[in-house]
Amino acid sequence: MNSRRQFLIRAPLGLLSAAIACRDQAEKPTPNAAGAAGAASGASAAPAGAPPTFASAPAVGPKVSPATFLEAEKLSQVELSDAERTMAAASWPQAMAPYLERRTGPRKIALEPGVSPATRWDPVLASDHAGPASGRDRFVRGTADPGPLPSSDAEIAFAPVTRLSRWIEARRLSSERLTNIYLERLQRFDPRLRCVITLTRDLALAQAKKADAEIAAGHYRGPLHGIPWGGKDLLDTAGIATTYGAEPYRNRVPTADAAVVSRLRDAGAVLVAKLSMGALALNDIWFGGQTMNPWLLEEGSSGSSAGPGAATGAGLVGFAIGSETGGSIVSPSMRCGVTGLRPTYGRVPRTGAMTLCWSLDKLGPMARSVEDTMLVLHAISGPDAGDVESVPSRLDFDAGASAKGLRVGYIPAWMKESPATDVDRATLESVGKLGMVPTEVALPDWPYDSLNVILFAEAAAAFEELTLSGQMSQLRVQTPDAWPNLFRSARFLSAVDFVQADRFRRKVAQEMARIFTTVDVLLVPSLRDEMLVISNFTGHPSLTLRTGFVEVNEARSDWAPDPAHPLPKFSPPRRVPHGVTFIGKLFDEGTVARAGLALERALGVRNETPPGF
Repeated sequence: MNSRRQFLIRAPLGLLSAAIACRDQAEKPTPNAAGAAGAASGASAAPAGAPPTFASAPAVGPKVSPATFLEAEKLSQVELSDAERTMAAASWPQAMAPYLERRTGPRKIALEPGVSPATRWDPVLASDHAGPASGRDRFVRGTADPGPLPSSDAEIAFAPVTRLSRWIEARRLSSERLTNIYLERLQRFDPRLRCVITLTRDLALAQAKKADAEIAAGHYRGPLHGIPWGGKDLLDTAGIATTYGAEPYRNRVPTADAAVVSRLRDAGAVLVAKLSMGALALNDIWFGGQTMNPWLLEEGSSGSSAGPGAATGAGLVGFAIGSETGGSIVSPSMRCGVTGLRPTYGRVPRTGAMTLCWSLDKLGPMARSVEDTMLVLHAISGPDAGDVESVPSRLDFDAGASAKGLRVGYIPAWMKESPATDVDRATLESVGKLGMVPTEVALPDWPYDSLNVILFAEAAAAFEELTLSGQMSQLRVQTPDAWPNLFRSARFLSAVDFVQADRFRRKVAQEMARIFTTVDVLLVPSLRDEMLVISNFTGHPSLTLRTGFVEVNEARSDWAPDPAHPLPKFSPPRRVPHGVTFIGKLFDEGTVARAGLALERALGVRNETPPGF
């Protein structure tokens, strides 16, 4: 079972919030009898100098009884005595219900989408020396000759940015021609893939003509100048719809660009499309249907960066920007055979991007080579005032640096069991043959999925209004493992369990810091549940790249199995791309890329393209 599906189905929901349970049992708030009598008779004023106390607020909310708490205990997995239950019920309207006033009134207060939580996640531990370094970037791109310009538009379309940029810089290829190639391919292949939400033809052609004019005048902005790209449709674009892939937002048109969109424009990149995403950043189904895998059209492209994965894999864009909270760059990169870089949490600002989880969301590039992802990362890194979690950070990358001597950590048991394959094991052998040093490491056997209490609570908070208003019912998917049910269920999470999960997060970060004192990078099966959860919560960067091919006899899905709708089976099996993931030290994407480049060059599997595209 796919790991993101595991945490959506299995993650413990923690303790029930009795406040919400009580609210939902009443049709409308009514003061309890004791509170009403007290208000009618008039309470005596406290003597001068008496401090305020808990459990003495005016009674509000619905009537509750010991039976209310008895039922709540079944979900919260705690047990009160009869006396404790009676006291809780009697005091609830004065002790706890008043704290819901922010939402229930009378003094309601709106929390605008741009308001971040006051508590901030910092992945850098006090004892950790792997934090963001200061000083100027050291960025050395590759010097390889791109070779002659292919005669075929399809060959040009599948070329990595490293080659496209050299042809454009040398004026062997115009941005306008390349943009028209991609626009034509987007229109021709989108009916098969359903990866485009909005085609930005007019903007793209204007940006391409501007790029050509600037380059002709000697004003070359760098390796992304004139390169067409596609953005996951959670990145705001001024005057162009940004829909989050969800029905309630399909007519949403922002007035300003996201920080990443602005930075790519400044780098001279050309926006050709807003690409599909699973609704509200989950899996691969949006209001236009399911985005499909170009390598196997009978299955989804995986998500939630579904469109970026499919479009990049099918050669419809030069590169794309995706996002990840719990696997949304890693999984579609694996499925669609592209290279996905999830940066360190805090390196790339999320200003103007849809919030799912403030302490987890990350934006990153999806491309057709390791160096491509670094070229894009270089353009979009750095803090922005609109994202309080974004930090200054130095990027150190040299495309010509050797990977020999790098200590590559791996967990032996993980390489022997699913989801690892022969491709994963062969890749680990290749690491040693290339002069890197495979090094066994270990992690405690802890319940890492318990961290997802944080994910569900933050996500439910981000979309509270949509949930409570009932607009979640507009989403196409209403299964138990889809957001509508999960957001509603998350209303019953305990604040105590949230804090405890946050403390557990710190312990997990300490374990990762310990491991990275002995190795430079970790090599893991890309969809290993524990590491997907761990590294997303600790904020470590990851690089997913194709290292081989496997055969599958059944279509794969991000969704929980549905016996009523079995997935297609294949006989003979179908050949599809497969790869591994490197996890790096915080803010050390350059070392991760060194390891990835060494494998990419040695294995020679990057250039094969999906049949029919």
